[in-house]
Amino acid sequence: MAKMGRYCKAYHLNRFREFSGWTENLQNLRKEEAQTGEQPVETERQLKDDNHLYLQESFIVTDGVFLDENIIFNNVTPEWIEFCKNSLKFEPPTYETASVSEPGASLSGLT
Repeated sequence: MAKMGRYCKAYHLNRFREFSGWTENLQNLRKEEAQTGEQPVETERQLKDDNHLYLQESFIVTDGVFLDENIIFNNVTPEWIEFCKNSLKFEPPTYETASVSEPGASLSGLT
């Protein structure tokens, strides 16, 4: 089963291509479905600058929202992380854990 991360953000491919160390693992692209005759057929997708790819919280780039599927770029280096933070303004949110009330404490305003 595909694993969903806590946060990812979509960017146009041309933004990723601005990074000097960018490479694309094209064999992991999602397939497109085309109708030829009566049966749908999977076809190879061609990446264009305005296609969206997803920057995951782990700084890998995927062709879809799942962390472990269709990985296009996974060469996570300090330079890549700096590019993502500074050029792409990628900043995953910080999640805080909710505090649990003491047993027997009442919720004010609720009856």
